[in-house]
Amino acid sequence: MEYEDVVRTVVELFKKAHTELPDDVVEALKKAYEREENEVAKSNLEAILKNIEASKSLKVPMCQDTGLPIVFVEIGREISLDFDLKRAIIEGVRIATREVPLRPNAVHPLTRENPGDNVGINMPMINIDIVEGDEMKITVMPKGAGSENCSAFKMMLPTEVDKIKRFIVETVKEAGGKPCPPIIVGVGIGSTFDGAAKLAKKALLRNVLEMNDYEREILDAINSLGIGPMGLGGKTTALAVLVEICFTSSSC
Repeated sequence: MEYEDVVRTVVELFKKAHTELPDDVVEALKKAYEREENEVAKSNLEAILKNIEASKSLKVPMCQDTGLPIVFVEIGREISLDFDLKRAIIEGVRIATREVPLRPNAVHPLTRENPGDNVGINMPMINIDIVEGDEMKITVMPKGAGSENCSAFKMMLPTEVDKIKRFIVETVKEAGGKPCPPIIVGVGIGSTFDGAAKLAKKALLRNVLEMNDYEREILDAINSLGIGPMGLGGKTTALAVLVEICFTSSSC
């Protein structure tokens, strides 16, 4: 793979991410619509599904908040790159901002200076993992500020493992309609302070229809809150709860 290949791949991935939802997410939304009995909630879900179709056919972003650009890269250990991979990804984000187009969301956290291209200090956020094989996989995740601002983190003692589920549900309850539900809840458990946050984001890359019993139990508790689509009531506050874990210190 060459420099220009990565640039164009990043551009095309951001175009697709903003104009097409994965099949599993669309299926989850359709199932939520079918089981919904609240007329307001059903109407909101119908509007979401229509918006998804319009975005795909018109090739325009489905939401006005096109988020911050986050990129995950898996590089096979047998690959030898003779170019600056991060530079290529950054250039792809610049071009995608113009071509998709993306709203220029990335600003300096203190001065609020906006470069206008979603590129700045440590932005886009690029996560690189070395894996087996001779291929490279690039995944993009546009992370909207509405959901990002509702994120929460808590350091817990080993004796508080049974409180993790409650913390997740209470976080969603406190967020209410601010993250524009129905949401997908990404959770990181274990690791370090920064590692848990990365796990939570990586969890969002999973298939929303493939949850284990632990995740489904939390999902049921969240949906029993009755917050519903757009926070106006209904059966579906979340489409999925996806949890990733990492071994951690015996003292935390």
